[in-house]
Amino acid sequence: MSSAEVLPPPVDPSSDPPPLFDGTTRLYTSYICPFAQRVWITRNCKGLQEKIKLVPLDLENRPAWYKEKVYPENKVPALEHNNEIRGESLDLVKYVDSHFEGPALYPDDLTKKEFAEELLSYSDRFNGALFGSLKAYSENELDTVFNHLETALHKFNDGPFFLGQFSLVDIAYVPFIERFHPLLLDLKKYDITKGRPMLTSWIEEMNKIEGYKQTRRDPQELMAAVKKKFLIN
Repeated sequence: MSSAEVLPPPVDPSSDPPPLFDGTTRLYTSYICPFAQRVWITRNCKGLQEKIKLVPLDLENRPAWYKEKVYPENKVPALEHNNEIRGESLDLVKYVDSHFEGPALYPDDLTKKEFAEELLSYSDRFNGALFGSLKAYSENELDTVFNHLETALHKFNDGPFFLGQFSLVDIAYVPFIERFHPLLLDLKKYDITKGRPMLTSWIEEMNKIEGYKQTRRDPQELMAAVKKKFLIN
């Protein structure tokens, strides 16, 4: 896109629900949720800004109709498409990639596909270590998961990303690194890039991806949201 998308304001309890299942594809999201950001990035990188409408929620003040009429789990992200509501961020990034036009974000190569699945599975362990560090800090645990990423970035040499070329794997990890790179520096003086040149390069390259740049928020806003959620002053 040549110009930045004008983002709609978050809906709250005073907002009317959208007309469900009227043929519009909607991504129910939050501008500060890392899981929802995965699907938002995927939408943007496939050029689907006109095809998938954003419905951002205020997670602190969600409208009752979202749980009652849209998604009983009352979480984001959720995708309304073909008269169905789907959830779970890693499932949705694959769904959007395979069911809509635009550049393919998942490899055909079998070796890369297998490694992609390994890394997508590992993302739960990775995120658990990041959020766990806010409750019970373990530098060893952080070293383990960030060193795992550094090693993974050495596997393919046809580009700076996890599978060489940009893919859903990068999309899965970047929202969490966007938050915890500044947060761990701020809270623990832990620099995730120290001694990790591949990860440093990866962050630099990710920051050039237009579809991701459109989803980035002020680091102070993101850090404040995480601190609030985990009751950190």
